[in-house]
Amino acid sequence: MKYVAALVLIAVCMPIRAQLPVTAAADQAALLQDRDPKLATNKQLVFDFWRTVLDAGHPEQADRFLDENYIQHNPEIPTGRAAIMKLLSHATPKPVQPTIPGLVTIVADRDVVILAFVDEQKDPRKAGSTYTTTRFDMFRVHNGKIAEHWDNMRVGALPPGGAAPPPPR
Repeated sequence: MKYVAALVLIAVCMPIRAQLPVTAAADQAALLQDRDPKLATNKQLVFDFWRTVLDAGHPEQADRFLDENYIQHNPEIPTGRAAIMKLLSHATPKPVQPTIPGLVTIVADRDVVILAFVDEQKDPRKAGSTYTTTRFDMFRVHNGKIAEHWDNMRVGALPPGGAAPPPPR
């Protein structure tokens, strides 16, 4: 019993260590490489779609990346390539950047590509404090185009009117 009490006392007196923050990948070009050429091609497709259509605001280029019958599983975003183009039509186009802000990793297996991002959240335990976690977007590629999308966004995450999703932090 003395041993257990001593361990509890040590645990209580030790400084509490915070999580390690999630950080973006330093070399995104390395994330695109794969021993399997098909997986490398799928990674590049999704990477270029994100940079061109979502980050740079060029929905007119969505037909290069998205299947016409694109399936959307996010409850806040419509299904179909035309619907995505319409949703993003208010975007102010910017130059396409060589990297994606906050990108942690890209994983590809079979016909699926997953992007993971740094996600900074308000810490409900400490006023004015934040912590980092991850969020993801997962895409299915079919015949060289993105055919389907999943993410971990929740209902109410977008402002009323269904504005475009916020870019990763």
